[in-house]
Amino acid sequence: MDTTSFTKKTLGLETIEPALTPPLSAITQLPKKPKMSSGKSKTRKREIPEGLWTKCPKCSTMVFDKELDENLKVCPKCNHHFPIGSRERIHSLVETCTFEEMDAQMASVDVLGFKGVATYASKLAAYKKNNTFLKDAVVTGLCQIGAHRAALGVMDFGFLGGSMGSVVGEKLTRLIERATEKELPVIIISTSGGARMYEGMFSLMQMAKTCAALAYHAKKHLPYISVLTHPTTAGVMASYASVGDLILAEPAAMIGFAGPRVIKDTTQAELPPGFQTAEFLLDHGLIDAIVSRREMKQQLISYLDYLTHQKQQAIRKQAG
Repeated sequence: MDTTSFTKKTLGLETIEPALTPPLSAITQLPKKPKMSSGKSKTRKREIPEGLWTKCPKCSTMVFDKELDENLKVCPKCNHHFPIGSRERIHSLVETCTFEEMDAQMASVDVLGFKGVATYASKLAAYKKNNTFLKDAVVTGLCQIGAHRAALGVMDFGFLGGSMGSVVGEKLTRLIERATEKELPVIIISTSGGARMYEGMFSLMQMAKTCAALAYHAKKHLPYISVLTHPTTAGVMASYASVGDLILAEPAAMIGFAGPRVIKDTTQAELPPGFQTAEFLLDHGLIDAIVSRREMKQQLISYLDYLTHQKQQAIRKQAG
């Protein structure tokens, strides 16, 4: 028997009864059961554009790059000091348009014909190509800081780890000699991994040469301020960086001669907490003060006021 329709005969007339089961086309389709998620979200993870934000390695705060630059590359939350280039540091210290660079075109050469995984000449060429503003690891010149005329040398860790080769030693020596001749104070801001191994004995000779120039400078009773930044180590720390009349350091800067692992293996002793940091060395008398980068210019002006006070008085007497 057909279940969808049947006929009924009544008085010779045929009528069709309505269907008991509606046609399939009239049945409303039920929604399909959603598939279970496989655990992989189809939404793309929002990526932070490069060049806009920097994550602080100390407190993990995301800092807007523009704010970081305005703050002299110092984290506004935890005071962590990011690396900074020599040109940026000079700009933060000297009066506008007063810096007169010396020996800007002096560049290193591969005197020993050093060969290794990469030649010294190829390394020099690569660094000069990546940074067109640097010929070597130090920038030197005469400048105005506040009311004081001064000789300023700023090392740059971005060029071969701020290592001291013949050019670095020669430029610093010429700067010190010019300052002695003109009776100016010397300020050298150091950041270095030490002597440049590619130049062998020539790089080690710069330690004695720079210190000899500073000795003649001291005989004229002229001030020398050494500023140590992260990191200042090895041959640089063992020479001109540690013989200042005043030795300043940035917070948490690593300062020392050999690395902590070498010292630990040699002495067979546990090193104290904070060993080779600026704070540890301040407590033990090697440096005179820890100064934040944001306060460095004002502090240098204050120290120069004090160190050149007698000279300024003598000038006033002669003028009066």
